[in-house]
Amino acid sequence: MSSTFNLNIKSFWISFLIFSTVCVGYYINALQKTDGHYIYLIDDAYIHLAMAKNFALYNVWGITKYKFSSTSSSPFFTYFLSVLIKIFGNNDQLPLYFNMISGLGLIYFLNKYFSKIFNSVKSIVYSVIFTLFFSILHLQLLSGMEHVLHVFLFVVNIFCFSNFKNKLSVFGFYFSLLLMGLVRFESMFYFVIMAFIFTIIKKWKEAVLVLLIGFLPIVVFCYFNYLHEGYFFPNSVVVKGTKFTLNSNFPQQLKLIFLDNFLLNISFYKIGLFPAIMGLVFIIRDFKRKNLNQIIKDNFLLIVISLLMICHSMFADLKGNFRYEAYILVGFSMVLIPRLKEVFENFKTNIKKEKLIFVLIGMNVFLLIYKLSFAHKMLDNGGKNVYEQQIQSAKFLHTYYNDARVVANDIGAITYFTDIHLLDIVGLGSKEMIPFNENKKPVDIHFENFLTQYAITNKYDVAVIYDEWFHGHVPKTWKKAAVLKINDVITVSKGEVSIYSIRLNGLESLKKNIKGFSWNKNVQVTIIN
Repeated sequence: MSSTFNLNIKSFWISFLIFSTVCVGYYINALQKTDGHYIYLIDDAYIHLAMAKNFALYNVWGITKYKFSSTSSSPFFTYFLSVLIKIFGNNDQLPLYFNMISGLGLIYFLNKYFSKIFNSVKSIVYSVIFTLFFSILHLQLLSGMEHVLHVFLFVVNIFCFSNFKNKLSVFGFYFSLLLMGLVRFESMFYFVIMAFIFTIIKKWKEAVLVLLIGFLPIVVFCYFNYLHEGYFFPNSVVVKGTKFTLNSNFPQQLKLIFLDNFLLNISFYKIGLFPAIMGLVFIIRDFKRKNLNQIIKDNFLLIVISLLMICHSMFADLKGNFRYEAYILVGFSMVLIPRLKEVFENFKTNIKKEKLIFVLIGMNVFLLIYKLSFAHKMLDNGGKNVYEQQIQSAKFLHTYYNDARVVANDIGAITYFTDIHLLDIVGLGSKEMIPFNENKKPVDIHFENFLTQYAITNKYDVAVIYDEWFHGHVPKTWKKAAVLKINDVITVSKGEVSIYSIRLNGLESLKKNIKGFSWNKNVQVTIIN
């Protein structure tokens, strides 16, 4: 018992030190590019902060303090941040501190999980470190988003499932399911797939409990959301998710789901293909000596996570920054690494007869290197991008238009650092714009006409937008005052932000304010004459 305990402690601290050293290194590097204050890599982190601030200080669940708006795609994470703000005050570094604690717990459970499989410190540390960096967890931690918490709950869930006869583990399994859905709504795929596989092997009780416990908090939140917004899910899920309806557009929807989102989605091949193929190889091999029921039982989580990867690709957001699918990559590592134990313990014996497995391992290592290089670019300049674009825009608005009516497309920093009234053209913060954005609709003349009239009727003052997002449909009544340009674009959508006067008599004063503001030296300001 003592030797096992010492093994766990030693492997935990080595894994923790390696991972934390990488995180601290990138953190210090970021501070040097953002005037000594840590800035998150993407503007979305400030959406959570803005909503948490408004709920904690004004009891309003919204991106602004003036009205309800279901902008957060992670209600539990946002709510927990609001609790932290209530206790510790309004501090934009709270998500980072919370992610540090979640990351510590994540390493602890990964270490315990792999300690049951391997008997050497080296093997445990290799497994933990590979899992962390294969899912780019250092990037997730420093992004200040909910993904570290989501991965933590997913790891706890798998760890508890591996000890399912233990009462504490059974509780941990179901309790992690209870929270998981409100941290990321994509968890619903996991619940449904797991219940389906439980049903196939006639585990009726477990199937029912997974669905009930997983969906109960989601149903409660969706009812609450519907009463306020008229939509069951948060605006971001409605806008970004794939809508599936049986109408005249059905063939186009099938094309979007199966071709665009899955078979022709380059991100699926970069992220999920090779882990899924490796899992398929192990499952096919079992057909030689086991019946179907036993194969499913022995490969339960491998089957669940492989199907989860496919469903996530078809119906959710799968992009190249690896944050939405981080939990799946961790799951693949947790179910595949134990299957590779014998391969590595008898390396010389297996290298010739396991050529396919070694090729797949090599491809996954190549993907790891590719993702690490991509993450490096984001971590190196991501905070700098947001600091030069969104934070500068927020400071400008705070100085001259702190409680004005503003139209925008990146809404996190400008709502967290100001008290503006907002119209979000994407729809995340303004449900009025959802019909023009859901199911990846292109911007058209109907969008332009609505925006023109709505901005006039509701007396909006200025717009801070990406012109390219409008595809030529910027309202003709808006007058451009300036263009703000930054270089080395990594984590922001476009390098140029345009500032418009919406009020007919506000153009000259807007130009004067832009000229008078002390912009960051890396922001190129061009006044439009």
